[in-house]
Amino acid sequence: MVGPLKLDRLDLRILSQLQKNGRITNVDLADAVGLSPSPCLIRVKRLEQAGYIAGYGAQLRLEKLGDTLTVFTEVTLSDHHREDFVRFEAAIREIDEIIECHLVSGGYDYLLKFTTRGVNHYQSIVEDLLERNIGIEKYFSFIVIKSPFIKNHYPIERLFPPTL
Repeated sequence: MVGPLKLDRLDLRILSQLQKNGRITNVDLADAVGLSPSPCLIRVKRLEQAGYIAGYGAQLRLEKLGDTLTVFTEVTLSDHHREDFVRFEAAIREIDEIIECHLVSGGYDYLLKFTTRGVNHYQSIVEDLLERNIGIEKYFSFIVIKSPFIKNHYPIERLFPPTL
């Protein structure tokens, strides 16, 4: 990986387009960002080498595969020493059904996002975590009833407006 690049508005547009459609052809990408194909490809390769692009993947529609349950879980740890956080994070990293983990400020320590087959599946995972003695003092679960929308891209050009 190369060191940090100074990104301009074209780089930001490329990143914005690629996160929305990782399968876009270089010709279409170049057209979308206002470049010719060759300089566009050079920029994409440079962004990849510098680590701005972590990878490419498919966005799946789980509902087509079957029923799933999404649960957000607030977790509070018993102790708050560095090794307690390290132990907890190492243990939950191995749980495939935990698809997000956020260390947060406020009334609890972590916000976890689970995707499971249902309530019983979720509860069995939580019971297993509690039995593993990884420092969980308490947890609160929030079952998602409906997700009106989920964005799978960041507003790159609004978060990082180019400076001139």
